[in-house]
Amino acid sequence: MTDTFSLDEDRFVATMQEQAEIGATDGGGLHRLTLSDADRRVRDWFTRQCEDAGLAVRVDEFGNMFARRDGSDPDAGTVLVGSHLDSQPYGGIYDGAMGVVAALEFVRELNDRGVTTRHPVEVVNWTNEEGSRFQPAMQGSGVWAGAHDIETEYDRRDTDGNRLENELERIGYKGDHPAEPTEDYEAYLELHIEQGPYLEEAGADVGVVTGIVGFTWGAITFHGEADHSGPTPMHHRSDALVAAADVITQIRRIPGTLGDRTVGTTGYIDAEPNSINIIPEEVTFTWGFRDPEEAVIEEARERVLA
Repeated sequence: MTDTFSLDEDRFVATMQEQAEIGATDGGGLHRLTLSDADRRVRDWFTRQCEDAGLAVRVDEFGNMFARRDGSDPDAGTVLVGSHLDSQPYGGIYDGAMGVVAALEFVRELNDRGVTTRHPVEVVNWTNEEGSRFQPAMQGSGVWAGAHDIETEYDRRDTDGNRLENELERIGYKGDHPAEPTEDYEAYLELHIEQGPYLEEAGADVGVVTGIVGFTWGAITFHGEADHSGPTPMHHRSDALVAAADVITQIRRIPGTLGDRTVGTTGYIDAEPNSINIIPEEVTFTWGFRDPEEAVIEEARERVLA
């Protein structure tokens, strides 16, 4: 027979609110980019919470954090539970953090009830799952799983030129443990807030994930000619922003021709010299597509390039 129990809702909510104070924004949001000072503070907080729960915390060389509760069977594979504590720029308090806090609360409940599990349990906080400050997304888990080369990812830079490995060292979270599985893992479970409208539209409280979307990203730069916006006739203009806008509108239209779950986004744009009186000389913008099917993603990419 399998025992079932509920989490302590009050403690869970209080812990969620406590973590949300680190990097809090006006209006109840969260700005806690990976390897920032706020990320360092929440990592320190996470370490204290795990140690108070009797967990042994280790940090690997890419900053991924694992908090371990031993099981009764030394030959049983470890169950990994968690998510990430970094946020999108000015995002919400639940994305990622809920999975980490829920895993922590799960372990607390095991302690409170005196439950000894056969499998070891580890609560994990992955480094840079969001991919907002450094690209790509799912970076820490990708390095750990062998999908990314660690030296290549160490050399990634943010928009200010800060190097990822240097930032890891600056906040004190470049650990000594190898960024790879060092034992057999039985399973991985991640509780996550839904970020779309599907559950609400379906009238459902919870969903079970059967797959995850893949994505393709890129950036395009258009070069034009800067001129004064007053005296330059329209037929003499080489406006980089107008050219960019044509492509951006096509990016918006492509998903509707491919699939019900395909999405396309331009999330970043930089125009130079960015003056109300000057025709834009250079414009850089990003494009991205996501879909559960790899063939659909590749088709979207080919259409942008064409």
